[in-house]
Amino acid sequence: MQSKLITLLLLIGAFTMQAQIQTPQPSPSAKVHQTIGLSEVSVDYSRPAKRGRTIFGDLVPFGKVWRTGANMRTQFTTDSDLKIDGKELKKGTYAILTIPNKESWEIIFYTEYQAGGAPAELDDTKVALRVTAKVNTMDHPAENFSIAFGDLSDGVSGNMYIMWDNTLVSTKIETPTDDMAVASIEKAMAGPSANEYFSAASYYRSSGKDLNKALEWVTKAVEMNPDAFWMSRQKSLIQADLGDKKGAVETAKVSLAASEKAGNADYTKMNKESIAEWTK
Repeated sequence: MQSKLITLLLLIGAFTMQAQIQTPQPSPSAKVHQTIGLSEVSVDYSRPAKRGRTIFGDLVPFGKVWRTGANMRTQFTTDSDLKIDGKELKKGTYAILTIPNKESWEIIFYTEYQAGGAPAELDDTKVALRVTAKVNTMDHPAENFSIAFGDLSDGVSGNMYIMWDNTLVSTKIETPTDDMAVASIEKAMAGPSANEYFSAASYYRSSGKDLNKALEWVTKAVEMNPDAFWMSRQKSLIQADLGDKKGAVETAKVSLAASEKAGNADYTKMNKESIAEWTK
């Protein structure tokens, strides 16, 4: 019995040692991130090596869909809508699939990005965008497949480069920087929103800070959004904390009416209970 136990422990130990062995990936993963204007763009991909092989037209056949790298599909993520070579691409994450040819490549942004390898056939309903890029020849071959960003111009555009062996293709990325900047300016010039006033007032009350300031802010929030029963509820609580029970009751009645209209039973109940307490 003891010898069997020792043998079992040795086998478990050998398995554990084997499970801990780590070796480098032949096509290591990489991530490149770029801010273009006010937009954030990133690419997650794997980097196979040339290793003396003929790449395009041989290892990567011409005219066939390629996953654009190795291992899992290359993923392209943008946090805003973009234009790729003048065509619109909505914000989100996509697979970058390509169809290499001798003179040009098709570059395809594909909605099905969580998969390994290229699809056997493209599903047109999953093609978000397709552009054509001219093939350029590099003087110094790239040993590892690479994707990079460059030629950033005035904070509104840049190029995405795909490189391997002596082949380089690129696409131009344009961002809605001006629209985003104008929207940001207009929002700032208009002052805080009702939600921002409400959040500031709620924080001041919960953290025991200046309640008069909290009342000022929550009053502005209620004025901007009079149907928001949770805002008028918070105002009534701040008034009660300040000792203004009469004002708190009047505000709680406003919150009660709004919560009943919205069909919110929880706030209706809380307001009724507070009104009963503050009118004793």
